[in-house]
Amino acid sequence: MDLEGRVAVVTGGSRGIGRQVATGLAESGATVVLLARDAARVEQVVAEPVARGQDVTGAAVDVADTAAVRALPARLGPLAAADVLVNAAGVMSEKTARTLRTSDDEWRRVMGVNLDGVLATTAAFVPGMVERRWGRVVNLSACLGRMGGPGTAGGLAPYRVSKVALNALTRNLSAELGDGRRGVLVDAVCPGHCRTDMGGEPAPRSAAEGAETVLWLVGRDTGETGRLREDRAVVPW
Repeated sequence: MDLEGRVAVVTGGSRGIGRQVATGLAESGATVVLLARDAARVEQVVAEPVARGQDVTGAAVDVADTAAVRALPARLGPLAAADVLVNAAGVMSEKTARTLRTSDDEWRRVMGVNLDGVLATTAAFVPGMVERRWGRVVNLSACLGRMGGPGTAGGLAPYRVSKVALNALTRNLSAELGDGRRGVLVDAVCPGHCRTDMGGEPAPRSAAEGAETVLWLVGRDTGETGRLREDRAVVPW
């Protein structure tokens, strides 16, 4: 994967899968803009690849603050001309958050990051990709959001529903952009249960394994788009 001259924006890039994606993109030559909420952690994480001579910068932003996200292009200047957008920021709902037991605040907290945040970053960065007729958008979904599989088991209502909606957003955006005919490929990835802050240490997969399909999608030139993928393969959602 050669991304020399490309700009990649990664949300949730200071931890877990997002950090692994940012690392892989930087290693492929991209200029990486790492976005996360914690300014101190962003500065700490960015320092490592910069010390290796990679072109990585960061900005602190809460993707749930849609006004702040939509203001990012003006804040980033030339780096707002993103060629790659990876939406890796995400939060899990409380374990007790079943459909009939979810508070308004909990519903809004999860939807604000997992769905509204993705819509905001898409509005901020994808129009430029369409104008330049080249772009890669990859949204981090989850197997728990697959209504053709684990998503029908109930529980964790805000999280499951947010990921179902994210899959639908991915498909809808891809269709609106001609399913790749305008040069912009849009996909979602189920990374599996990974050892991250959200997944926990007992998880069977590493964050690097969870990032592999994301990086593959960014690096490909053609192929079916607007789909949910797991380990590169298209899976029903």
